[in-house]
Amino acid sequence: MTVRTRMAPSPTGEYHIGHIRTVLYNWAFAKKHEGKFIIRIEDTDRVRYIEGAMDKILDIIIDYGFTWDEGPRVGGAYGPYMQSERLEIYKKYALELVAKKAAYYCFCTVERLEKMRDEQRAKGITATKYDKHCLMLTPEAVEKKLQENIPYVIRLNVIPDKTISFHDEVFGDVQVSSNDIDDQVLLKSDGFPTYHLGVVVDDHLMEITHVMRGNDWIPSTPKHVILYNAFGWELPVYIHLPNLKEKGETKKLSKRFGPVAAREFLDEGYLPEATVNFLMLLGWNPGTDKEIYTTEEFVRDFDVKKIHKTDLVSFDRQKLTWMNGYYIQHVQIKQLMKKLEVFYKDDKEVLTILQSQNGEALVLLAQTRMKTLKEFRELVVSIPIAFTDSDTLIVKDIKQTFEKLSAWKSEDILEALRGILKKHGIKMNTVYRLLTGRDVGLPLPEYLESIPKEEILKRLT
Repeated sequence: MTVRTRMAPSPTGEYHIGHIRTVLYNWAFAKKHEGKFIIRIEDTDRVRYIEGAMDKILDIIIDYGFTWDEGPRVGGAYGPYMQSERLEIYKKYALELVAKKAAYYCFCTVERLEKMRDEQRAKGITATKYDKHCLMLTPEAVEKKLQENIPYVIRLNVIPDKTISFHDEVFGDVQVSSNDIDDQVLLKSDGFPTYHLGVVVDDHLMEITHVMRGNDWIPSTPKHVILYNAFGWELPVYIHLPNLKEKGETKKLSKRFGPVAAREFLDEGYLPEATVNFLMLLGWNPGTDKEIYTTEEFVRDFDVKKIHKTDLVSFDRQKLTWMNGYYIQHVQIKQLMKKLEVFYKDDKEVLTILQSQNGEALVLLAQTRMKTLKEFRELVVSIPIAFTDSDTLIVKDIKQTFEKLSAWKSEDILEALRGILKKHGIKMNTVYRLLTGRDVGLPLPEYLESIPKEEILKRLT
């Protein structure tokens, strides 16, 4: 058996950082078993569909370092890989279910459905369910409505008083009463499938062997099991992953605490390789103290038996920042400069510094203090400030002192600055503010040494 995993994004908005974790696990599992990783676009929710979102999702997956063996942009033998291009396939299988009496036509209007739910709520039923009204229609009545082109959906026919069971590699055996499952709409009146029909048909036809997704899909899985059984198809292996929550909270990630979209983390200056390393350990533990992993090492060590059996795992933003700083500090200086040039491609001021003769020296100095690429600007770019009369006197004194220095070395600069501090009764952070406009940053003597003396004197002037 060739292992085949998949990720099936919906182009309805920004791609969540948790989705990148799911991509990582599916990709690594396929690589470990010399299988295939597939991307499939589930674009059947036309209400929430956003033009251009698919390309943004594919781009961000690539930006985080992942490629796929089959799917959009690369093709494959199991396409099309966009659900909107597979509508006839879903209709065929929906009608097959109707023929098997595993599904049925429903002609109920929105008004009738709303009235039905209101009546159920009035009886204290919070989880409202369809009342199988259209299942009671005679074949003749159904045919008449079809001939009259009355709008319809196709619903799953859930048989009551049955036990629906499946095995999950993380959560073990799961059993659900069919009495708790609604007659889910499978094919909508516009001809588009709902998630439940689309995912089952596509996973089967694309020969997906392992379904690895967030554990919020566990409640939907019994519906999928019913469909697999109705078609007579073999179930895939289910592996449900813990979702991500804010550290110290009980709910999923929130914008209130920081970025949640995968693109936002890159925009904030987090390296993709550092973020991926961080995501590796959110829901999986190697059983050792090892924290720094290359993707090759992760593929080698990844084992679904070590996935956490829990609903939510903490997304520790401070830990991510620490790990990102570790990666920045251990990258080669030339490579770091390239990363900075890409990150600041639209920032002429920073680009000028990076491309100057002292650019590499400044990056080398900043490397040990940066936690994110975004912090580089704050460390090396001076900002204008308003001077008081006393400030002006100090700056003039610094300029005259620097002019007399025969050697432009950090130790000589430090000695000169100490004299200034003693003479004016000030602290180093005051001088730092006068020279850079900032309160803190790089060590001042080393920072000044990394810039040509003539440039510093010009700045002081």
